[in-house]
Amino acid sequence: MTNYAYVFPGQGSQSVGMMTAWGDHQTTVIDIFKQASDSLDYDLWALVSEGPEERLNNTMVTQPAMLCAGVACWRIASEQEGMPVATLMAGHSLGEYTALVCAGSLDLADAVRLVARRGELMQNAVAAGEGAMAAIIGLDDEDVIKACSLVDCGVVEAVNFNAPGQVVIAGASAAVEAAMEQATSLGARRALPLPVSVPSHCSLMTGAAEEFALELEQLEIRMPEIPVVHNQNAAVAASVDEIRERLKLQLYQPVKWVASVNAMQQQGIGGLIECGPGKVLAGLTRRIERSLQAYAIFDAVSLDGTNQSIGEN
Repeated sequence: MTNYAYVFPGQGSQSVGMMTAWGDHQTTVIDIFKQASDSLDYDLWALVSEGPEERLNNTMVTQPAMLCAGVACWRIASEQEGMPVATLMAGHSLGEYTALVCAGSLDLADAVRLVARRGELMQNAVAAGEGAMAAIIGLDDEDVIKACSLVDCGVVEAVNFNAPGQVVIAGASAAVEAAMEQATSLGARRALPLPVSVPSHCSLMTGAAEEFALELEQLEIRMPEIPVVHNQNAAVAASVDEIRERLKLQLYQPVKWVASVNAMQQQGIGGLIECGPGKVLAGLTRRIERSLQAYAIFDAVSLDGTNQSIGEN
């Protein structure tokens, strides 16, 4: 029998109306967003379902919105007869918090407040317009790191190792632009600026991480009921203190997604089920290891399709 890991996407997959196609399950979705709204000072469900898009794309809003979307998809999926139980969990960047909620390590209300604060600290760490991120396509990890090292006009680092030949860089705007040029000269097929102003997972977030650590210290965290593979070291934490440390380090150190997927396969996982808007992680899984089954659950139709496909395998 195939063992499955459930994985959760991070920022970038959000869109207005992203959780409105759940049919008979819509009440569950709305209830989770209502719980989140009670922890915030605005109606998160109204914002997710109606916009405006500019506000949804503000990192302080995107983070709780994507967290709730992933939790809702997971809760609905986990209640369906025939869906496999989770052997492991992981999440990409912000998605790691979703994984911890679904694994029973964090309470939803606490996590919503935590990621909203995380977004605030990240946004405040670098002035608007002074930070940037870009995707480098078609270059080995080592060459992307080399491209960053050749830049001397500011901080720029490889921060998301998403799949072979797909690495995201982040840092100061001018330095990111210079690194894109270096990457192209080293043979990258494409160097694409990303529509974000916060340079996530790079050393410019070190100060924010120190402040965030104070928030983590005050939060009740339990050992997960389902093991969670962390981004920062592609491993399962052995204690609550280590979970806090991994979450702190994740803020300014790279997301090792390729290593995380490989680690899950080495622990006996034969398939990944993505819970949350979009299909980004399912697509990355196929690029990382073709032998792994990969599914995405983001609405009622994809839920039924995934359940049927797994039942046939």
